[in-house]
Amino acid sequence: MGRKFPITIGRGGLTDKKREGDGATPKGVHGLVGMLYRTDRMAKPANWAVPIRPGDLWSDDPKDEDYNLMVRRPYAPSHENLRRADPMYDLVLITDWNWPSAVAGRGSAIFIHQWRSPGHPTAGCVAFRRDHLRWIAPRIRHETRVVIA
Repeated sequence: MGRKFPITIGRGGLTDKKREGDGATPKGVHGLVGMLYRTDRMAKPANWAVPIRPGDLWSDDPKDEDYNLMVRRPYAPSHENLRRADPMYDLVLITDWNWPSAVAGRGSAIFIHQWRSPGHPTAGCVAFRRDHLRWIAPRIRHETRVVIA
């Protein structure tokens, strides 16, 4: 749409060989397969967005059958909380990185979310300023792709 936005990427830089826990952002052309949001913090950003509920988690345990999928508490394997106290995951776009059939250890939860602050690295995700992310979300279409080069 002719717009450019500042972003932050993973503390491990860009990579062609993504591994779980390396902090790197995988290069490539990625589809968007989901949108999650906090109903207590914002209006529904798109008709296909799914609310983040208390107890929603994301599995990052390569040994678990639900690796790189949303799961619910109680969940003993390693995971990330989707319902955070800070606003970082108020709106989350889920990329198709290592999804839907995840390869163990190839990396999980490559999200697009709000940044902590300009230039503050992520754990491998792509992060935008809050107002930019909220501008982008309702404009996403089935053919929308994220290019990380």
